[in-house]
Amino acid sequence: MTNVLVCIKRVPDSSSDVVLTDDAQAVDGRYAGFTVSPHENCAVELAVQVAGATGGEATVVTLGTEEAGEQLRGVLALGCTAATHVVADAPAYGPADVARELAAVVRDHEAAGRAHDLILLGNDAADSGDFQVGIRLAYELARPVVTGVKTVEMEGDTVVARGEGPTGQDTYRLPVPAVVTVLEGGVEPRYPTVSGRMKAKKIEIEQRQPAAAPAGPQRVKLFLPPAVPSQVSVLGQGPEAAGAVVDLFAELGVTR
Repeated sequence: MTNVLVCIKRVPDSSSDVVLTDDAQAVDGRYAGFTVSPHENCAVELAVQVAGATGGEATVVTLGTEEAGEQLRGVLALGCTAATHVVADAPAYGPADVARELAAVVRDHEAAGRAHDLILLGNDAADSGDFQVGIRLAYELARPVVTGVKTVEMEGDTVVARGEGPTGQDTYRLPVPAVVTVLEGGVEPRYPTVSGRMKAKKIEIEQRQPAAAPAGPQRVKLFLPPAVPSQVSVLGQGPEAAGAVVDLFAELGVTR
C-alpha cells in the first residue's frame, strides 16, 4: 500500500495572453482565469494511478487563498480522496516558504497516522518558473528526491521513476518515503466524471493556517519577453505566383 501526496498550485491559465501584475512579482490571472499546470495534472494522474494500484490513498495539498479550493475540488473529482488547504497568500511565499509549509503538513499528517510514502509535485511552477520546491521539500524531510521524470510506479517498497535523459531513457529507483517532481508528457491526465464531481463536493477539505510567517520570494521581478514578430513573404498573385511556389517547395525539399 502506497499513500501518495500530490502538491498543486492555483495558477493563471497561460493559454491566453500573459500579463504581469503592476509590481512584476506575479502573473496576473484576473482576465485569463485560473487552473492547474500541465506538469501538476500529470502528477495528479500518477498519484491516482499509484494509489489505486497499491490500495493506498491519494491526497492533494495546496497553499493559496480561499479561491484555491476550486482547484482542490477539481483534483478530488479526478480520484484523490482527501485534501489539505494551507490558506495563505501564495505570491507572498517563496520556494523555501512553500517547502517549509508542505513539510509541516507531511509531519502533522504522519503524527496523526496518515503518513505519505510518496510525494509528487509538478517539476516547476507555471506562473513564476520556480523549480525549487520539490528539492527543498525533500531536504526538509530528509528524503531522497528525483526531478523531471515522466512516469512513476511502485515495485514493492521501491519507487521506479523514468524520464528522458541526454542519451535516452533514464530509470531511477528510490526507497520510500521519497519525493518526485513530474514533467508533462508521460501520462494522459484524465477528465472528471459527473460521479467524480459529485463525490468531490462531499469531501471535507482540511483547512489550516501557515506554520510560520513567510520570508518572501526574494525575487527582483518577473520579465515578460517581447512577442516574436511574425514575418510574411508574398510570393505573387494569381497564376504568376506558381513559379515562385515551385521554387519554394524545392527550397524546402518538398517532392512529389
